[in-house]
Amino acid sequence: MSVARLVSALQFCPVGCVFSPPARRDPAPSLQSRLFNLLLRQLPYKQQLASAEAVQAHVQKLALAPASFEPTGLGRGVEAVLTKMGGWPVYYTAPSSGHEGCNFVMFLHGGGYINEIAPAHWRFVGEMTRRAGVVCVVPIYPLAPRATAKDVVPVTGELLRMLLEDAGQAKVTVVGNSAGAGLALAACQWLRDHGHRQPNLMILISPGADAAVGRPEQREIAARDPIQDIPGIVEAGRLYAGELDIGHPFVSPLNGAFRCLAPMTIFSGTRDLLYPDSVDLAARARAAGVPVELHLWRDQPHNYALMPTPEGRRARKMILQAIA
Repeated sequence: MSVARLVSALQFCPVGCVFSPPARRDPAPSLQSRLFNLLLRQLPYKQQLASAEAVQAHVQKLALAPASFEPTGLGRGVEAVLTKMGGWPVYYTAPSSGHEGCNFVMFLHGGGYINEIAPAHWRFVGEMTRRAGVVCVVPIYPLAPRATAKDVVPVTGELLRMLLEDAGQAKVTVVGNSAGAGLALAACQWLRDHGHRQPNLMILISPGADAAVGRPEQREIAARDPIQDIPGIVEAGRLYAGELDIGHPFVSPLNGAFRCLAPMTIFSGTRDLLYPDSVDLAARARAAGVPVELHLWRDQPHNYALMPTPEGRRARKMILQAIA
């Protein structure tokens, strides 16, 4: 189904599905957002995804000098404890004032499955912990090509199952950005397929839901996207897929089943070449009876919800209200 037809269908969502066609309802992007888009073009992110060779060189560089995954920038009032679960390092963050009665968030970071958790992710974790008063569980999942989807998805699903069991009656939200949002969706599909209960909510920020990136319209959007490019995303997806086909639901959860999944809140922007997949994701989930909110904002880039712009602050305010 074309994006145009999906947009047309989603304009008449029932209660529980929110969609604002950017050309008709969304306000113009703020000056700060427009300037930030210009700044993003000056940074090396897009060049690192310009070709398969660029991705391979980046992965080789990281293999020689792995990035740190230790928390940085959590801010005051947040405590972090490192443990090990499923063979992975897993951080728990909690308000310094105590965590009795807190709800839980499992946060899955982005980075195309080849990049380690970054300071911007930790700042977001700190903000959720401090301002929403939640305990955040942050798995440091192994990266491709050393680890691939056939191992990463089941372990993530099992960690989520354990969290749901330990949380009891407390609310559990899974929050993921970019590749982490794709992993969140795949892990929830794994939970359902293995007979386990779902979290209370999934919050998917600029989800990487289809590693093939094969829609014709995405080529045009890629020219406007200040961060991403198609060849690099496809190569990163290939490395993460390993022996699986790139279309396998572990790698591209848009191809998985959507019945009986947790309610979803999705954030995407029209300068993100992945946004057509978010529209499709919302439509497929809604068709399967899953409550969906899709917040598609005009001229916002990939991961805008984590950025220091008015639009990013507005999105984070919505997220904090949802997880508290």
